[in-house]
Parts: sequence; C-alpha cells; structure tokens
Amino acid sequence: METYQNEDEQKYRRAKKRVEEIRGFYGNLTAYIAFNVFFLVINLMTSPEQLWFFWPMLGWGIGVFFHGMKVFNYSPFGKEWEERKVREFMEQEERRRKTFE
Repeated sequence: METYQNEDEQKYRRAKKRVEEIRGFYGNLTAYIAFNVFFLVINLMTSPEQLWFFWPMLGWGIGVFFHGMKVFNYSPFGKEWEERKVREFMEQEERRRKTFE
C-alpha cells in the first residue's frame, strides 16, 4: 500500500515540476514580448534612424528558443538519437571483434 502512495507522490512531484517548467517558459516568453515591444517604442521615439532594438531582441530570442526546446523536450540529439548511436557503436564494435577472430 505504501509503495503505491510513494509512486503516486513521485508522479505528482514530476508532474508539478513539469508544470512549473512550462509556466517558467511562458513567463520568459511573455517578458520577451513585452520588453521587446517596449524597446521598439523607445527606439522609434528616440532614434528611428538607427534600429538598435533588433539586437537585444535577437539575443534574448535565441535564449527563448532554446528554453522552449528544453521545456518541450525537442532536441535533435534527444534520447532516441543517443540510443541509436549507442546501438550503432555497439554493432561496430561487434563487427570489429568478429573481424579479428
């Protein structure tokens, strides 16, 4: 009976952590949009001939992009890629071993 409670508690903690990660991403995205609109307005009001707002938008945007990739578990080098590479290296090692027998 106690193991079921521990499993449920662990599932709850993982789910809660996941929700906090997603909320953190959306907070970051909201701040990104709000501050960049603010930067755009300040830029256009003070020096419209020189568009500097683009640089913080680009830098912060790269950070938001990678934050989103992490939170939503998208990575070209994710778990499947790692497992595929491990199997590939194991097969190569097996072929080499058979070659020298």
